[in-house]
Amino acid sequence: MKICRFNDGEPGLVDGDAVYPLRAPLVAAGLIAPHAGMNEVVGVLATHPGAAEALAAARRGAPLAGGSVRLLTPLDAPPAIWAAAANYDSHQAEMKERVGAYDRTRMSGDDLMAEIFLKPASSLVGPDGTVLLPRVARHVDFECELCAVIGRPARKVSAEAALDYIYGYTMCWDISVRDPWGRQRNTRNIRKGFDTFCGVGPWIVTRDEIAEPQDLHIEVRQNGSTVMQAHTRDMINGLRDLIRFLSSVTTLQPGTLITTGTPAGVSQLADGDRLVGSITGIGTMTLHVRDES
Repeated sequence: MKICRFNDGEPGLVDGDAVYPLRAPLVAAGLIAPHAGMNEVVGVLATHPGAAEALAAARRGAPLAGGSVRLLTPLDAPPAIWAAAANYDSHQAEMKERVGAYDRTRMSGDDLMAEIFLKPASSLVGPDGTVLLPRVARHVDFECELCAVIGRPARKVSAEAALDYIYGYTMCWDISVRDPWGRQRNTRNIRKGFDTFCGVGPWIVTRDEIAEPQDLHIEVRQNGSTVMQAHTRDMINGLRDLIRFLSSVTTLQPGTLITTGTPAGVSQLADGDRLVGSITGIGTMTLHVRDES
């Protein structure tokens, strides 16, 4: 099942090219308030026993044709966007060569996860959105990543139970300034926090549709040329360990995003670029790149 956010921020159920509005059935069932946000919608769909009937009621309604729907980022105000750093050996190697990143090869898994950082919700941009290259930046590149959406509160969760707390999966584009500041430590929050620097979409694919998150292929095409071909099995710390570690630090609330780091293949962005990312089982998302005016 695919859950989206569309047009004026309405929740929807995606079925092929059609979208079924979800708000009215969820409100009619008493599951959400009339103006509830997507975090509440995700929490209800993930845990409430009445959610299945509300979804069935949505399917009995009239779908919207795809041409009348503009997809937005699935979550506009997630409680947190946690992002894994340097979580593929291949990306560590390319960053060490490109910007002199320090050697992490001898770090333990937990030491590497202590470098997890936060991206602001103000950096979110949705499908077919535009990434703006800041005037201050001399080099900006992209990272394309598998991203998990938490469905129920998770605190001190074991790795074995971690996937039970996921509602679904989506794609995340972690856009980064490399020059200036790329050779300085402790600059990630600024370099990765500009408006439009976190593309998320095109929708949330529910956990039951992806049997194993560490068995997915990632591909990116930049202006029609393939620049990234990778596999989630090559993560240093998989999603189970990321959730274990993060939930040992803080309670992960419904709607929290955990993005898992990028493989090698990141490349510099320029005005006019078109990025198309694909992840097995999730789908395809396009971003456009423009200079900041």
